[in-house]
Amino acid sequence: MKEVRFFYAPDAASGNELPSEEAMHALRVLRLSTGDEIMLMDGQGNYYRAEVTLAHIKHCLYEIKETIPQPRQWPGHIHLAIAPTKLMDRMEWMIEKAVEIGVDEISFLNCQFSERRIVKIPRADKIVVSAVKQSHKAWKPQLNDMVSFKDFILQPRQGHKFIAHCYEEIPRTYLFDELRKLSPSEPATVLVGPEGDFSLAEVQEAVRQGYQSVHLGESRLRTETAGLSAVMMMQLSKT
Repeated sequence: MKEVRFFYAPDAASGNELPSEEAMHALRVLRLSTGDEIMLMDGQGNYYRAEVTLAHIKHCLYEIKETIPQPRQWPGHIHLAIAPTKLMDRMEWMIEKAVEIGVDEISFLNCQFSERRIVKIPRADKIVVSAVKQSHKAWKPQLNDMVSFKDFILQPRQGHKFIAHCYEEIPRTYLFDELRKLSPSEPATVLVGPEGDFSLAEVQEAVRQGYQSVHLGESRLRTETAGLSAVMMMQLSKT
């Protein structure tokens, strides 16, 4: 069976030309030509079966043959808010794998012990798009700019809110056990701290703002592993 080629085109329904980066891949890497069939995804829940009508240098035009709405793969809204690591390649790996597993929103936190206070969202978004295409996700996760920890926890948000940390002096429960108590359709937000953890004051303030204190198991995890574990737990709790 011939492999279906997926391309991300957020304006697929209203346009007839692949975005420049997608066109370059289609023409230079895959060497598509007029008449080839492609599958477009708009990141908003739709696939489009299309045919290439023009393949010329930097331009790849298409004609939509069929619109194929996709059902959501999981109920509720999965939101990971994480303090990025000093080595950004670790965070990029986590973003890629989190999208493949299934996440709706990723936010970046600037915390007291953060070693990285700047994230290049356009670069991170390219990784999201690549993972969306690779895993055939019909919805593209939302990627948010870095925000201070205090500003984030003061923002109103729907569903249940958790903060994962390692302070034994603050009572904690196992995240997965708490998630299993919730309705699968209830939105969930989990906060994961930097490599030095949140500060004690940050955890206490989050708890005052309605965040539930949790842990991710007995092992001490790296930041990117903790983030991925939290996403996996949120996914498994919705099955």
